[in-house]
Amino acid sequence: MKKFILLILPLFILLSANAQKSSAILRGGLNLANVSITESGRIDDAKTLTSFQAGITGDFNLSDFIALQPGLLVTGKGSKTQSGDPTDANYFKATSNPIYIEVPLNLVFKAPLGSDTKFFAGAGPYLAVGIAGKNKTEGKIFGASFSSEKNIEWSDDDPTTLDYDEGAGFGILKRFDYGLNGTAGIETKTIVLSANYGLGLAKLQSGSNSSEDDINKHRVLSFTIGFKL
Repeated sequence: MKKFILLILPLFILLSANAQKSSAILRGGLNLANVSITESGRIDDAKTLTSFQAGITGDFNLSDFIALQPGLLVTGKGSKTQSGDPTDANYFKATSNPIYIEVPLNLVFKAPLGSDTKFFAGAGPYLAVGIAGKNKTEGKIFGASFSSEKNIEWSDDDPTTLDYDEGAGFGILKRFDYGLNGTAGIETKTIVLSANYGLGLAKLQSGSNSSEDDINKHRVLSFTIGFKL
């Protein structure tokens, strides 16, 4: 965790040093989270999990039309699995909802739509560290109900050792996630509305090789509202 903070600290020092050219946006919204299930990165829509995100982003203006937007977000990811219906004699439902602190860094292009309104679109990388979350299961076997809820167990992965996952084990998630994200939306003098998509590049399972295929990687579509500070 300390190494993660040291990685992102220079970004926010840069933002603070150029405060006269920047603003901050308090942001929150809805996440539609999923996990890829094929080598091509495709997802199963039925496994989409509703979650949330909240945090703050910066808007560091490089010109009248280009901005650098770093952020610090608390965001929920994961997916769900369901077989059968609760009224059936045999039924199973499982959800995994890991919570991350995520740092996106987007390069955004802006186009005026009016005197106080702009359209924007951009993209960039993100880095995230898992901090909490739950694995839940419930169901019935021949009419007998069962349920369980456990905290997600994270590996003690060191992000500086990219080819080795410390603390790996069955059922343990990698603590660090990284990937690409895109954003587009409308901003006024006080409000920012955006749609965002996160394309995870790191596999969820500890000890797995992220470069082999696109199976079991985070996919998150989000819709947010922001208020300029």
